[in-house]
Amino acid sequence: MSNTNSRRTFLRSSTAAIALPFLPSLGFQPFANTASAGSIITNAAPPKRMVFLGMGFGVTADRWYPDTATVGENYELPKILKPLKKHKKDITIIQNLMHQYSADGHAGSTFWLTGANRYAIPGQSFHNTVSVDQVAAEALGKKTRFTSIQLTAKGAGEDGHGPGSSLAWNRSGKPVAGLDTPVAAFHKMFSKDSTPLAQRQKILNEQRSVLDTVMSDAKSIERKLNRTDNQKLDEYFQSVREIEVRLSKEEKWLGIEKKTPKAKLKEPGDLEGVAEIRMMYDLMVAAMQVDASRVFTYRMPANRMIQSQGATMSAHSMSHYSEGERRTVSEKRDTGHAKLLSEFFDKLKASKEPDGSSLFDHCAVSFGTNLSSVHTLKNCPTLIAGGGAGFRQGRHLVMDDPKTPLCNLWLSVLRGSGINVDSFGDATGVIEDLFQL
Repeated sequence: MSNTNSRRTFLRSSTAAIALPFLPSLGFQPFANTASAGSIITNAAPPKRMVFLGMGFGVTADRWYPDTATVGENYELPKILKPLKKHKKDITIIQNLMHQYSADGHAGSTFWLTGANRYAIPGQSFHNTVSVDQVAAEALGKKTRFTSIQLTAKGAGEDGHGPGSSLAWNRSGKPVAGLDTPVAAFHKMFSKDSTPLAQRQKILNEQRSVLDTVMSDAKSIERKLNRTDNQKLDEYFQSVREIEVRLSKEEKWLGIEKKTPKAKLKEPGDLEGVAEIRMMYDLMVAAMQVDASRVFTYRMPANRMIQSQGATMSAHSMSHYSEGERRTVSEKRDTGHAKLLSEFFDKLKASKEPDGSSLFDHCAVSFGTNLSSVHTLKNCPTLIAGGGAGFRQGRHLVMDDPKTPLCNLWLSVLRGSGINVDSFGDATGVIEDLFQL
């Protein structure tokens, strides 16, 4: 076993290892490769986790960012972010990050976690690449029931900034479906499946049979295709392989009941806006507590967010603010997000691991969007928090180059979390300041 294994304790005899439930009183004991019969073996540390929270539609740009003249630890937190004051030492705000290829002001969510050039392929009007969360999930999601969890807003493309679905994009640059209500997320992560085990196995076998057939048919025509069509076929094969991996994982977890956290959960009601976001945060915390998944993305609602705060306009109208009502709505939205984020951090800090540390200590949380305001794609609002990536938190950083790739942050999050990738997107390197003591 390695430190990436699930947080389980084992009793080992000369012939077998039997998994026990979590036993917090035992704590985390040093791992040894060899053990005598009946000894207890555990992992050395709680697992790493990542959360990516995309708000869409930018921020109230002249009120959200700290003063660029004050960097480091002694910066003043802007008024509209004051709900985060008690967590100031655990968050970092970074300025001057952007995606060089994001030229479309209506694609605030589409390329936020990828940094892709939508026109990279001649003759195609849209192209995307794998998102950072899915790269992380390949490493962190091997031992969990769900490789990653994608949460999104109800109604595809509700935020008006790019195609619907979630913030996640697979290795073929295709969107990954998301769970668009707290009810859907609750049932996916915690509800028991009442379908008999044999029937579930039969369904998986039938799905495999269908995959085998379509793969065979596709390969039979491969030699007849031109270069462009073969590229499309390669993307198709990649998608099929991803389905095969998912089916294999589903089979592995057949018959293993979903765990529920100690705090009793009940099915969420019909929630919208602020209450909806708060519940999605609560469900992520609960999923981390039972180690259902270690990688999460959440594409938050925009229209319903401001309307739940009393606004009568659309989020798109709000984003074109000047002085007056639209600016007031924008600032109230920003403060509302800061309050919800502060509550989320409270709950992550209050949830303890068996070694006495908290979920927050091992979680890398990224909050932001691909837009700063209106249709401006420079200086992406960026807030990072938690101890999962090993960053030195509690600071305001302003990159020297106003066009520093946002992918530099994503590469830093990956490497800081122990995922040793060579590169990501258009990254030119990690942000060294994040790691300086």
